[in-house]
Amino acid sequence: MTTAERLKIIEASCKQVGRGVFFSTLIIVASFLPVFLLEGQEGKLFGPLAWTKTFILAIDAILAVTLAPVLISFFLKGKLRTDDHNPLNRGLERIYRPVLNWCVTWRKTTIGINIVALLVSVPLLLSLGSEFMPPLDEGTILFMPVTQPDVSNAQAKQLLQVQDKIIKSVPEVANVLGKAGRANTATDNSPISMTETIVLLKPKSEWRPGIRKEDIINELNAKLQIPGVVNGWTQPIINRINMLSTGIRTDVGLKVYGQNLDTINALSTKMKQALIGLDGVKDLYVDPITGGKYLDIQVNKDAIGRYGLSVDDVNEIVESALGGMNLTTTVEGRQRFSVNARLAQDYRSNLEAIKRTLVQTMNNGPIPLSSVADIKISDGPAMIQSENALLRGTVLFNVRDRDLGSTVKEAQDRLNTMVKTLPKGYYIEWSGQYENLIRAEHTLKMILPIVLIIIFACLFFAFHSIREAFFSLISIPFALIGGAYMVYFFGVHLSVAVAVGFIALFGIAVETGIVMVIYLNDAMQQLVALKGNSKETITKADLREYVMNGAVKRLRPKLMTVCVALFGLVPVLWATGTGSDVMQPIVLPMIGGVLTSSTHILLVTPLIFLMVKEYELRKHGKLEVLEVKES
Repeated sequence: MTTAERLKIIEASCKQVGRGVFFSTLIIVASFLPVFLLEGQEGKLFGPLAWTKTFILAIDAILAVTLAPVLISFFLKGKLRTDDHNPLNRGLERIYRPVLNWCVTWRKTTIGINIVALLVSVPLLLSLGSEFMPPLDEGTILFMPVTQPDVSNAQAKQLLQVQDKIIKSVPEVANVLGKAGRANTATDNSPISMTETIVLLKPKSEWRPGIRKEDIINELNAKLQIPGVVNGWTQPIINRINMLSTGIRTDVGLKVYGQNLDTINALSTKMKQALIGLDGVKDLYVDPITGGKYLDIQVNKDAIGRYGLSVDDVNEIVESALGGMNLTTTVEGRQRFSVNARLAQDYRSNLEAIKRTLVQTMNNGPIPLSSVADIKISDGPAMIQSENALLRGTVLFNVRDRDLGSTVKEAQDRLNTMVKTLPKGYYIEWSGQYENLIRAEHTLKMILPIVLIIIFACLFFAFHSIREAFFSLISIPFALIGGAYMVYFFGVHLSVAVAVGFIALFGIAVETGIVMVIYLNDAMQQLVALKGNSKETITKADLREYVMNGAVKRLRPKLMTVCVALFGLVPVLWATGTGSDVMQPIVLPMIGGVLTSSTHILLVTPLIFLMVKEYELRKHGKLEVLEVKES
C-alpha cells in the first residue's frame, strides 16, 4: 500500500465518523445545560464539574476533527491487520453474533422484553424517595440542644458541663467542645438557651465492631434525655450552610408568619403536636419566641419628686450598677479595651438585692432603689424574629431514617386542615433543605425538555435525517432502565446528585447510539454499491446479512466507547472517605444506564434499523441511504 493510498483511506474513515464524533461531543456538552442553571448550594457544588467537563469536551470536539486525523497518519503505518487478527475481538464477535442473530429472529420477543424492562423501571423510580442532596458525612457531630429561654448563665454552664461529660463517656468520641450563648460577633445571635457542642469522633478503625455513625447518634440521644431540654443533631458545615441560606438550623423548618407573637407561638405549638409521631421526624421542637424573663424597673415619678431626684438620676444608678458603666480605655499594644464597672453577678441575679441598691439623694441621704421605682420580673419574648416585615415563629425538625420529600409531604397532609383555618393575616412557609429541593426540582423540570430538543437538533444536523436522529435519541429512555435499577437496588434517594448523574448519562448514551447508526448506514452504502438500490436486486436476506455485518464488524469501537465510561466510573463505587457518599449517587445511574443503553444499542438498534429498511424496500422499492459527508 502506497502512502497516498493509506492517507486516502484515513481521510475517508475520518470523514465517516468525524461528523458523528463532533456532534456527539456537542450533545454531551448540551446535556449539561441544566447543571449550569442550578442555583444556591447545588449550583456551587456541581458548577465546577459542569464547567470543567464542558471545556474539556469543547477542546476534544475540535481535536477530534483536526489533530486526530493528523496523528493517525503519523502512527498508522506498517502492516495493517483486520479486526479478525485480534483474539479478544474474535472472542467477542463469537458471543455477539449468535445473540444478535437470536434477537433479529425473535423480533417481537426482543422488543417486548425491552418495553417490559422500561415499564418496570417507571414504578421503581416513582417508589424512590427524594431529598435535596445526599447527606455528606463530615466525620464530626454537632449537638445543638435547646432549653427554656429563661435559663440562667449558671444553669446553662452546668448543663453544658453535664452534657459534655455524658458525650465523652461514649467510646467512639475523641473530644468534645461545647459553647453556650453567642460569640463576640454581630453575626452570631444564638441565645444563652441554645448550646452548640462539636463532637469529634475517633477513626472508624477504633470503633466498636458493627457500629455506625447513626448508632452513635442514637446512643448519645438516649443518654442525653434531660428534662426541659430538646436535643438536636446535625453536622457543623451543613448546619452553617443551612443557617446562612435559609435561616433554619435543622433540615426542615415550618415558618409561621403573623402579627402577634403569642398567637404565632400558639399556632406553632399546635403544629408541633400534629407532627409528633410522624415517621422520619426527629428533634422536633418549637423555636421559643415567648417565655423570656426581663427585669422591669419602672421609675415612680411621684416618689422621685418627693426626694428631689430626676428620672436620669435613677437611670444612671441602674446603668452603672446593672448594665455597667464605661470608665476608661486600656491600651495593650495595638489593641484597645474598654473598662466597665458594675455590681457582681451574684448581686445582679438577686431581685431583693437589686431592690436594696442605694440611690443618693440631696437631703435624705442614700435610699433603696425600691423607694423610687417598681422592680419586678416580667414575661416577654425570648427573641423577636421577623422576615418579610412580619413576625415569625418556627417549628424545626430533622429528618432521619427516611427521605426528605415523603416526610414533608406527609407532614403537609397532616397540617392541611389546620392551615386552611389559620387566622386572617397568618400563613406558613416550608423552609430548610426542603426549600432547596423544590427550587432544584423546578429548575430541572423546566430545562430538561429544552435539553432534549437541543440534543435532537444536534442529531438532526449530524445525520440530516429525522429518522436517524430518532434512532439515536431513543436510546435515552432505555438508558434510564439501568440507572433506575442501580439507584433502586443501592437504596439511594432521588436528589440533585442523582439528577446530575442521569444528565451525564444522556450524552454518553446518545454518543454510543451515533456510532452504531453510522456503521449501520455504512453497511447499507456497501450493499447499495454492490447490488444497486432496488427491491428487485436486494432481498431480505441481503439486508439481514449486511445489517449483521455492520453491527458485528464494528463491535470493538462501540465497546471501547462503553468501556471508557465504565472504567472511569466503577472505581467510585469502592471509594471511601469524605465526599464518597455524594459521588456514588452521581455514578450509580451512569454505570447502570451505560450497561442497559449499550445493550439496547448493540441488540435492539440493529433490529429496529433492519425493520425500517425492510419497510422502505417494501413501500418505496428502494433504500434511503444516509451518506456521511465531510462536515
